[in-house]
Amino acid sequence: MRIATWNVNSIRARVDRVTAFLERHDVDVLAIQETKCRDDQFPHLPFEAAGYEVAHVGLNQWNGVAIASRVGLQDIQIGFDGMPGWGDPIGAEARAISAVAGGVRVVSLYVPNGRSLDDPHMAYKLDWLAHLAEYAGDRLTAAPEEPTVLMGDWNIAPEDEDVWSMAFYENRTHVSEPERAAFRAVLDAGFSDVTRTHTPGPGTYTYWDYTQLRFPKRQGMRIDFALGSPAFAARVTDAFIDRDERKGKGASDHAPVVVDLAP
Repeated sequence: MRIATWNVNSIRARVDRVTAFLERHDVDVLAIQETKCRDDQFPHLPFEAAGYEVAHVGLNQWNGVAIASRVGLQDIQIGFDGMPGWGDPIGAEARAISAVAGGVRVVSLYVPNGRSLDDPHMAYKLDWLAHLAEYAGDRLTAAPEEPTVLMGDWNIAPEDEDVWSMAFYENRTHVSEPERAAFRAVLDAGFSDVTRTHTPGPGTYTYWDYTQLRFPKRQGMRIDFALGSPAFAARVTDAFIDRDERKGKGASDHAPVVVDLAP
């Protein structure tokens, strides 16, 4: 079984690239982030033509998450218990969706961006991650035998080698100790980064900003991850980052992360 995650940065703008990626890599399940569309705007037909059903939550032109599967989708859940909201009035954002696909609980996550270290959105991000860690721990307690993977755009580079220059990111988001501690809390809840051993760094990234020629200069960040429960991690046989998907006209600023599982 092959599961992938990809921040596509607008599914309507890149649906052809996404469906071509699914075919080229023979992907069974894809967690998608930053769809940037409402539910009624999601391009279901190309996925259906390729043999995939899709569960999606999107409220407007921001955020949006989905799961595309050709091995079934059961027990679809929007958000997670205790997930904080944002806005005035405060409301839940389209940042998390989960479903059982091929016997695996897949959780597609688009973690909030902190914007800046002193921005209110940073406090929201840390609160959001704290509740995610609680959710992760509760899932392991309730169903330790169920393979579960939390995958998506975490907007955190948890290790120094996960950015092209720590000096550049000094006093910026993504690398701050509170954000890294929040990432570690999910690991401490019993999950593990199942991709790093198969895609070692330094210089291994999943995101390159569109500006300043970051991609050709190899000035990227590693912020897209798959964190697996023990039952999931035990089945992982390989993982890779499809850096080629960041190339060419109309590319997302993120590359897909792909994970292979034994039966």
